[in-house]
Amino acid sequence: MSADPSNAALRKRPEKSPVSEDRHFVTALARGLEVLACFRSGTRVLSNQELAERCRLPKSTVSRLTMTLVRLGYLTHDEESGKYKLGMATLSLGVGMLAKLDIRQVARPFMQEVADYSQAMVSLGVRDRLSMLYIENCRSQAALTLSLDVGARIPIVTSSMGRGYLAIATEAERREIAERLGELDAWSQKDIMDGIHKAVAEYQTLGITTSFGDWQKDVNAIAVGFQLSRNQPIMVITCGAPSFTVSKEFLLNDVRPRLLEAVEKIRMAMGH
Repeated sequence: MSADPSNAALRKRPEKSPVSEDRHFVTALARGLEVLACFRSGTRVLSNQELAERCRLPKSTVSRLTMTLVRLGYLTHDEESGKYKLGMATLSLGVGMLAKLDIRQVARPFMQEVADYSQAMVSLGVRDRLSMLYIENCRSQAALTLSLDVGARIPIVTSSMGRGYLAIATEAERREIAERLGELDAWSQKDIMDGIHKAVAEYQTLGITTSFGDWQKDVNAIAVGFQLSRNQPIMVITCGAPSFTVSKEFLLNDVRPRLLEAVEKIRMAMGH
């Protein structure tokens, strides 16, 4: 699969933002976290120069940040290549977070049922800034399925998962996402608004959102966004596969009711 276009967009972020001007905002901490965020799914090693380009920071600043992160165990440095990769300290943070997501264990058997029926991949995701983050995956035994894994990020505007999120987000949150994407030139303002309007309209009429070749021209997918309570984040379950193995008609007519049923089973199992 090709890289998430929102990753490139994030590299264009402005030097300053209203958040960074808040007196409670710790710029050094934010920059360190941005360096760690550069190591996305599929990106194993990066040099100081590559990190500087992605974070839009001076190389000298990035060098100090990487040295600090190495000392704390969040990065490791390969002397031979001069590049960095994530250290064990970041792994402990991720494991701790995933351990708290009980919904992954509850949802998995229901997701696997849909995956087996559809011969596709069924994934659970949440929003991570301007992308959607995969936190659980279930695959069928089909020879050809999508190659995305837990930790992968996909765009929030063109993917079915992203549209599933936008469909039930508040108007204020949709507006904030659109404004931030517009500032970063990730997509044209028309593409952003078209994606949002499409998500809302489909959710109101079908109970799901779709992406038939919109994110990847050879991928068909549908998704359902849901929120267990006001205090919990919006989550989205998506079912997708290469378009030459799964048609949009099959997804809409046969898989859609099963995906909606799976979400209701998850709600009940979680006590909602």
